Amino acid sequence: MQLQIAPSILSADFLHLDRDIDLLNRHADLIHLDLMDGSFVPNLSFGFPVVEAVARKARIPMDAHFMVVEPGRWVGRCKDAGIQMMSFHYEAAGRGTAALIRSIQAAGMKAGVAIDPDVPVERLYPYIGKADYFLIMSVFAGFGGQKFIYESIDRITALQARIQAKGAHTPIEVDGGVDAGNALALKQAGASILVAGSSVFHAPDPAAAIAALRV
Repeated sequence: MQLQIAPSILSADFLHLDRDIDLLNRHADLIHLDLMDGSFVPNLSFGFPVVEAVARKARIPMDAHFMVVEPGRWVGRCKDAGIQMMSFHYEAAGRGTAALIRSIQAAGMKAGVAIDPDVPVERLYPYIGKADYFLIMSVFAGFGGQKFIYESIDRITALQARIQAKGAHTPIEVDGGVDAGNALALKQAGASILVAGSSVFHAPDPAAAIAALRV
């Protein structure tokens, strides 16, 4: 399976965001949007005015990752903005995870369930066959530029094995510290979508950095 590359605009140049979105349209597969509320994670990113501006320029699908306390509040706004993929954290939704998956899907989007590195990967197993994709955080959610946590590879391997055992084909997305140095290991573990921020936008040649992730 060919990897999909989803650069995170959290690391883009917001003074020249139109230029960076054009770059992604030409070279990437998805545009990753990190939405933070300053409560679920100790940081703020950007809101829907930025999302809607990106949507006007995007020619590839938008992949929104909600690091917020009440992700269900934003399903309608995501639908209206034209977002194709919406993920939320299991830690935020808890027992409401299955219902939120159905709500996102009913709005015509793919639903993803994310977990931080300190959440047992087994918490995702009940949602195999329900969620459209899973998002394994390989750093702690909230800030870009963190160091990749290598134990994440074992978590991806375990989740992929359980997905296969259930006869499902649920893609695994990985976010945090992803670069050309670990892309092959992530692919071999079972990842099919790589989110990369700093390693793309802080590179001398972002297009070449995206190409280097396609191992």
